[in-house]
Amino acid sequence: MRLESDSPQQHAPRSGLILLQALVLGLFCLFTLRLWYLQVHKGSKFSEMSRDNQLRQVLIGSARGRIVDANGLPLALSEPSFALGLVREDCEDVDATLTKVSEWTGVDKHVLTETFKRGKKRVKPFEPLILSTDLPFEALARIEANAMLYPGLEIVIRQKRYYPTGELMSHVLGYVAEANEDELEKNPQLSLGDSVGKQGLELTLENELRGSKGRKQVEVDAFGRQHNEAILEPPQAGKDIKLSIDANLQRESAKLLEGQAGAIVVMEPDTGKLLAMVSQPSFDNNMFVLGVPADKWRELRDNPRHPIQNRVTQGVYPPGSVFKLLMAAAGLSEGLIRPGDVVACPGTYRVGNRDFHDWKKGGHGALDLRGALVHSCDIYFYKLGDRMGIDRLHDYATASGFGARTGIDLPHEKAGLIPSKEWKRKRFGAAWSKGETVIASIGQGYVLTSPLQIARYLSALVNGGRLMKPELVQTEAPRLDATLPVKDTDRQIILDAMVTTVEQGTGKSLLRSDVVTGAKTGTAQVVKLINADVRQKTAQMPYEQRDHAWVASWGRKDGKTYVVVCLVEHGGHGGEVSGPIVRKIFEQLFGSAPARSAKSAAAAPAPTPATDPADVGD
Repeated sequence: MRLESDSPQQHAPRSGLILLQALVLGLFCLFTLRLWYLQVHKGSKFSEMSRDNQLRQVLIGSARGRIVDANGLPLALSEPSFALGLVREDCEDVDATLTKVSEWTGVDKHVLTETFKRGKKRVKPFEPLILSTDLPFEALARIEANAMLYPGLEIVIRQKRYYPTGELMSHVLGYVAEANEDELEKNPQLSLGDSVGKQGLELTLENELRGSKGRKQVEVDAFGRQHNEAILEPPQAGKDIKLSIDANLQRESAKLLEGQAGAIVVMEPDTGKLLAMVSQPSFDNNMFVLGVPADKWRELRDNPRHPIQNRVTQGVYPPGSVFKLLMAAAGLSEGLIRPGDVVACPGTYRVGNRDFHDWKKGGHGALDLRGALVHSCDIYFYKLGDRMGIDRLHDYATASGFGARTGIDLPHEKAGLIPSKEWKRKRFGAAWSKGETVIASIGQGYVLTSPLQIARYLSALVNGGRLMKPELVQTEAPRLDATLPVKDTDRQIILDAMVTTVEQGTGKSLLRSDVVTGAKTGTAQVVKLINADVRQKTAQMPYEQRDHAWVASWGRKDGKTYVVVCLVEHGGHGGEVSGPIVRKIFEQLFGSAPARSAKSAAAAPAPTPATDPADVGD
């Protein structure tokens, strides 16, 4: 009997085997296709993404340009400082990290949290978000010692601005501080924590000083630690700026105003270059670089003498008798006076039903133009102003540079004011009166000028009639803005009268034998006072009621000419208070006066104090 070794039931279905093989083959093809898609079709993209997980591009800060004085003395520098940044991509617990940073740095956690929230909008996750700047050494050491426990923290080296001369140059230089939201919005080149110019030349020359950032590629590990780096684009430092200001002259000039409020301008009339620009009191601009403390800010803000204000460009004052220089030029140019015409000065001048008084009781008698300038006769200029009219005076003064900004490269300059009938109608809704013209003709009433405007106008009288743009940067080419509407012969008459003022009049304190010096003094009344107050000495009067003391002067020696303007707020009489200050500035410029000349200057009599409330002597 034969046994069957295989039965039909023991054979696997052939169709099932084929299906299994097809399934395995399909899966193999699917994986192969996916592998091709990832490694070939999308390989370059994923390779780049992989590199990005290891390599990061980081911005490199640029050094801000230096600012130096005319002799190369550093006035504004950049020095390295350490900031603390947080790379969000590497940080495991932001809240815990901010808590620890607050403990290390002493910065309130709420402040750090707000900084973090602000920065998230502007800083990429793999870039350091600056939490705190200018870390002290103690905080830096604590952070470095614990950095491994708090991944994402990174010490960033940044540039911090430093002003070696402090308050001496603060009104010229201004200061930098951290960019605010508006500044970050306007300039995409800025990053959170960057500093920008806020005032002074730091603001107006921001684009030249800033420079441009560089880029580097760094390799990081899983803990965010940096290992290798390669510079992709080096940073470009900002441009160095050389000023026309002489820091030594600036320092000596500032000493002369110490304890007082006022301004000094020293200008080269031919070029418009400023050699000194002093505004007192001042402030230390270093305190603003990292954010001025609230108590210090309140102290500056509430100081009644306003140390933050730049009195040279932002202070506008009644010019007093200094304005008579322009009135003389206007009268000659408009054909209203001739140099030799004699005008009687009885001591009063009546307009309508009001008497306007000369500063000298009883008047000066008969005077021509030279005598009126030398002795600062008010009546002479009352009569001239009355004949001229306010609108004619307005037009001439604005053509001579008043009532408009000078164009100096400093922010927030004020234009001053030269009134007109139309101006008063718009401002007060009232008509102009002839009495107001009389007051305006001696630089009182509504007339307001800045010390810089006076220096610019006097420079134009001295240099041939050219109104130059005042310049602070040494390398800037002189810029002619306009020409004075006055003949050369008339200019010379005024300059000669200024020389006589120093020789015989209210400017005797400036007299020296080795320098040709011209000056016009001015005492600008601040408020109309009752007679009893006026008879008091300046020191006995309330400070805010004292007159402003002006001197506008020029000096020439050995081919060098300088214009010096000094204003002392509430100082009293110009010749007595500002005159000695200007004399000492000329000593800085030309050297000490010969002993004989210095003795005669010291012995010169002081101007007679004014006793009339309507108009003040010089």
